[in-house]
Amino acid sequence: MPLIELTTLIHAPIERCFNLARSIDLHKLSTEGTDEEAIDGVTSGLIGMDQQVTWRARHFGVTQTLTSKITRYEYPYYFRDEMMRGAFKTICHDHIFERSGDHTVMKDRFEFESPAGILGVIINKLILEKYLHNFLVKRNSLIKAVAEGETWKDLR
Repeated sequence: MPLIELTTLIHAPIERCFNLARSIDLHKLSTEGTDEEAIDGVTSGLIGMDQQVTWRARHFGVTQTLTSKITRYEYPYYFRDEMMRGAFKTICHDHIFERSGDHTVMKDRFEFESPAGILGVIINKLILEKYLHNFLVKRNSLIKAVAEGETWKDLR
């Protein structure tokens, strides 16, 4: 199963970073270009333990829906979202936050498995690993910029 691990150093309080990472509104901003929208469950504000969100988005020219649920939650240090329904066989995304002086270390551990057996493995290697890595880097860059600036006050 492919694993993407990222570490982002943010000059902002851990609570702010944690909340921005679970903000539906920030996620919408980070997915500009995919027409991603929350269509069911928690569709704005902060998502929490045992809550779900269903996203509709356009990736590779195909409109897809994906429902994820927060299955683990320890404020403000950790939460996990897992795919409940969608195009993948599995997605499990761990969000880990640590204090480091006046910074927050935000870590992502993103595991996924494509359907379609060996064909899925090939697609992972040729396309999806890089695509999803870049998707997460873009999202984390926005979380960092918003957390370190003043616009975090405008997000729920």
